[in-house]
Amino acid sequence: MTSTALTRMDIELLAPAGDWECMRAAVANGADAVFFGVEKFNARARANNFRSEELPEIMAFLHSYGVKGFLTFNILVFEDELRDAQQLIDMCIDAGVDAVIVQDLGLVKLIREMSPDFPIHGSTQMTITSPEAVEFTKPFNMERVVLGRENNLKQIRTIGEQAKLPMEVFVHGALCVSYSGQCLTSEMWGGRSANRGECAQACRLPYDLMVDGVHQPMGDIAYLLSPKDLAAIDLVPELIEAGVTSFKIEGRLKSPEYVANVVSKYRKAIDLYFDGDKSRPSKEEIRELQQSFSRGFTHGFLDGTNNKQLVEGTFPKSRGVYLGKVERIMRDAVSVRLEAPLKRGDGIVFDAGDPTKKEEGGRVYDVRRQGVKLEGEAQEGALIELVPGRNDVDLRKVHVGDRIWKTNDPALDKRLRASFETDKPYRVFPLSVRVSGSAGEPMTTWWSDVQKGTTVELKSELLLEQAQKRPMDAALLEEQLGRLGGTVYQLEELQVDLTGDVILPIRELNRLRREAVEQLAGQRPLPPVYIKHEVDAFADSAQHNKAGRDLLEPVSGKSAKLAALCRNVEQVEAALESDAAYIYADFEFIKQFPAAVQAARKVGKPIALATPRIHMPGENGYHANILKLQPDAVLVRNTGALYYYLKARASQPDAPFPKLIGDFSLNAANHKAIKLFTEAGLDLVTPSYDLNIQQMVDLLEHADTSAVEVVIHQHLPMFHTEHCVYCTFMSEGTNYTNCGRPCEEKRASLQDRIGMSHPVRVDEGCRNTVYNAIEQSGAEYISNFVSLGVSHYRVEFLEESGDKVKEVIKLYRDALDGKITGTSVWRSLKATNQLGVTRGQLVK
Repeated sequence: MTSTALTRMDIELLAPAGDWECMRAAVANGADAVFFGVEKFNARARANNFRSEELPEIMAFLHSYGVKGFLTFNILVFEDELRDAQQLIDMCIDAGVDAVIVQDLGLVKLIREMSPDFPIHGSTQMTITSPEAVEFTKPFNMERVVLGRENNLKQIRTIGEQAKLPMEVFVHGALCVSYSGQCLTSEMWGGRSANRGECAQACRLPYDLMVDGVHQPMGDIAYLLSPKDLAAIDLVPELIEAGVTSFKIEGRLKSPEYVANVVSKYRKAIDLYFDGDKSRPSKEEIRELQQSFSRGFTHGFLDGTNNKQLVEGTFPKSRGVYLGKVERIMRDAVSVRLEAPLKRGDGIVFDAGDPTKKEEGGRVYDVRRQGVKLEGEAQEGALIELVPGRNDVDLRKVHVGDRIWKTNDPALDKRLRASFETDKPYRVFPLSVRVSGSAGEPMTTWWSDVQKGTTVELKSELLLEQAQKRPMDAALLEEQLGRLGGTVYQLEELQVDLTGDVILPIRELNRLRREAVEQLAGQRPLPPVYIKHEVDAFADSAQHNKAGRDLLEPVSGKSAKLAALCRNVEQVEAALESDAAYIYADFEFIKQFPAAVQAARKVGKPIALATPRIHMPGENGYHANILKLQPDAVLVRNTGALYYYLKARASQPDAPFPKLIGDFSLNAANHKAIKLFTEAGLDLVTPSYDLNIQQMVDLLEHADTSAVEVVIHQHLPMFHTEHCVYCTFMSEGTNYTNCGRPCEEKRASLQDRIGMSHPVRVDEGCRNTVYNAIEQSGAEYISNFVSLGVSHYRVEFLEESGDKVKEVIKLYRDALDGKITGTSVWRSLKATNQLGVTRGQLVK
């Protein structure tokens, strides 16, 4: 959809709701649609969430106000959950949910088997960041896509113009430092997957920056991966002109006051734009947004990449509004020159520069000027004495220079609550009425709900009589039929087609009005009706073809292929001398690929080249270069790249073409996702790293295991992010154009609280991947995988020497050949690795 075609009706303001209060706050303050989750299958497991039994009630409430309701189903679905997932989708279809927001492409496949017309929105967890990624979704008839938060305005416009599908974009709220759907940190460290709604927010923890193994002092900067919060309210005109049709506010864990505040501000900004007013929000409005929740505001990536503005690094949590610095400390007060208004009762915190320690804070007891108590609110610029509550703050722990933040404004909260804590309807809708008739017959009335497009016809029970004194004219009818207070209607248009001077008793007019409103209002909550088929989620499972499968030659470990993924030429050369059946080259810089291909050609071993994990508009040159090198296979890491290669293959059907292997980042977590990708054209698919051993076994029992490659050794890639640690903290620059590329000379890692240093690597697109310090081995499960028919295995290297590469490959080859046990591999690795080895998420 192009920006020139957008009208006010095309734009949707989409609000979060973690509970009923938040939902009411959203509706009362102008949301066009609300997204919410139920008790399972959504990416906010910590939210209160709704119960699935409430779906009809939720949708009736929203539809009565003309608001759409989208259910978040934005997590990966494991094999043993497919029937429960089907049951929930079934409930959504029956309740008239307006769309489900989905991450898992296997679930998309299941939904389309159940219903061809039930609306699906592609979640930001799908990592859709290019026109090609949108094109990949089109065969599944998805209604819209939620773009990655990393897309800038220019890219958003390009995606909209090329892909021509409605685009939803996050405009306000917390930013994930990692690409959504590409963060495995919680999974690795706590068995709590971000792809399962259980994010433990490892990005908000402090880290030390290590450069070439040496600690780099950073002053008070410790939160190297904690972005500020997104606030694009002043970019509303640019977003509309870029073709954005849905403005999405983050915050299903936030308060109803937050929802009321943010929704009302964006409602006003959107309406002003279509009224021809392109003025930006006032300083007061920005402060009010900061007051509800703010780690500091940023445009995120919408203006392009500016790493310095994205991450400040001094605190990881909401601060609110900045008030100024402590200038002097008195016996019962501190003096501060205000940078924002302050009054008695406001909440404050003193920021001494170390948020890991207990901070002094509480309520403002008094505001004075030169010892004299001020009435009302002290304004910006005033030098005041701030008196904190005696039991709240120990002034002996406050220092001159400490920053002061206003964390809470009770008056603002009270005003926001009043917007949805009311007995009045949250919205009223225009009503059009026509009356007709003549003396001696009933009066016929037609009542039309203009917004909904429904009409009811009612006739009076009493006959019209000739008026003796005051006949019914338009003014009298407007007064009586327009008494709609307390309903969701207001009379907008009245058409009177009465013949002669006639009259009806007032009580009859009142009865007609009440009955008409009741009938019309009763139609507002009715759910849309979708096509629904009875299906078996496992009809396409390998279990259904078990008899045929059992006749196949059983796979043995000896016949299994072992691949080695290498990250430099030295590793490639070592792997080529080993028992690895084929090689993956996954280099930081594409200019090193030819050397790897040449080395493989010399010894006649097949080689695959890996794509980056992200595909942005204008990045197809990278993939064209891969094809020019004529590798034996391509390791495809996102749906945008996959679409590119599938299209390239279709354009030259008779020419030789590399095999296409889908990597873990495609997030295939169930047999339906494996099937969808192989039907699309992948030769092999690597299951998601979110699966533990039982979930992996469940998937392999139902999937075509001849199309599966399992990674059995690696450093888990935890964060994958557009935010560049090298640029932000190791250069004076703001992005790749001016950073001086320290990544080419130095090696950075992030040291966590227990002293583990996690390597940070850069790819061709200047994106960073933070790898887990300790390598992970699935050696003990090899026999499980072999017995289930898996014949493709991969070991991945990161910083290992050539000798280490050979040693590790030999261990796994011997295990596959049955010469040693998986436990022996595990013990050998543990004995020779300085940091040891972990079983990772497989054993959670």
